[in-house]
Amino acid sequence: MNDLKVPERQDPYLQALMETDQRTLPERVKLAGAALLFRLKTIQRNLDQQMERQAIEDALNGLIVLKLKPLT
Repeated sequence: MNDLKVPERQDPYLQALMETDQRTLPERVKLAGAALLFRLKTIQRNLDQQMERQAIEDALNGLIVLKLKPLT
């Protein structure tokens, strides 16, 4: 059994990170960004969620890198 707890919002992000098909990557990045921004909006007023907010911001920065990655 895997004890690693991965929030559901990370599924699209992880799929984008692991995508190898350059034709599919832009859609994966778009879906991941939408899921992350939705979660960020949901927790933005909760002061106890600072670590999660930081993780989401880091993930969004990772998506920017994926968007800028040249197609090969």
